[in-house]
Amino acid sequence: MKIKKSESILRSDNATEVPAGVLLVNLGTPTAATPTAVRKFLAPFLRDRRVVDVSPCLWLPLLHGVILPLRCSKVAKRYQAIWMDEGSPLFVYSQRQQQALATQLGPNIPVAIGMSYGDPSIAASVDALLSQGVKRLIVLPLFPQYCSSTTAAAWDALASALRNHRNLPEVRFICDYATHPQFIWALQEKIESSFATHGTPDKLLFSYHGILQKYVRQGDEYPQRCQATTDAVANGLALKQDRYLLSYQSRFGYGSWLGPYTDNVISQLAKDGVRHLQVVTPGFSSDCLETLEEIADEAQSQFLKAGGEKLHYIPALNDSKSHIELLHSLVIEELQSSQDIQQPKLF
Repeated sequence: MKIKKSESILRSDNATEVPAGVLLVNLGTPTAATPTAVRKFLAPFLRDRRVVDVSPCLWLPLLHGVILPLRCSKVAKRYQAIWMDEGSPLFVYSQRQQQALATQLGPNIPVAIGMSYGDPSIAASVDALLSQGVKRLIVLPLFPQYCSSTTAAAWDALASALRNHRNLPEVRFICDYATHPQFIWALQEKIESSFATHGTPDKLLFSYHGILQKYVRQGDEYPQRCQATTDAVANGLALKQDRYLLSYQSRFGYGSWLGPYTDNVISQLAKDGVRHLQVVTPGFSSDCLETLEEIADEAQSQFLKAGGEKLHYIPALNDSKSHIELLHSLVIEELQSSQDIQQPKLF
């Protein structure tokens, strides 16, 4: 029987040979819904210049002297409202994604999950993969739209993790999959399922995590990538332009952030007579504090108070079958590309 190209990549003549490994990367999350655990997570996150690009001389005293002492207890209470039996939703869904993808790829391609901040760290996961003999490392940050504050921060952590290794693997780093056909299809499937369950809304809101406007002025193409995802999904669903909107959420501190802001949009829609609103968050591969607490809970209350009648949050892709198939395709495409480069055709 003829072996398909993707099958030949996954199959090895030597059962102990490990030609490639996969590192899934997500942002990170506290290990417990307590102020101490939240502080341990937030401190390195907010110290990262990719996230807050302010002089350390000015920022660090403010961060450790004011922000962390004031915020950690409040944030811990927010986590307590969404905590699952197995832990933080982002951690639980990330583990499920890792396990499902490992099953899809088979025993010859190990899969690990690493967090840019917190545990399991990217460094520890890289060490575990290289200890298994991995020579080609496929790094897949679970941020569909490239952003310097997330994707580039993952690259920085990866480079730091590899710094202590004398022998480096070939690294294939997936920067973005904002318009990958399977990603768009998976989002459409989620949205259509919500429409079928809750009815077609008056408006569909695409809400993405915000970043500072100055990062865009410095060259970050994140808003273009968010718009590209939104347009592709809307086109696939045949939505008219007056039926959907794009906004940005989760801003904090001072400075001008990407707009329009999700909370303002939601209130204004209700005041304008929109009665049924559904919200999807295509930038989040796993449900987390920003989706479950900020959108499903806070935004819903805000919409109802402003005069709306129904707001339904459309869950993230999480460990759905279509999402795992997408991750599998992204990995296989990188392995095929790597193989093509290593073994060019001779004419």
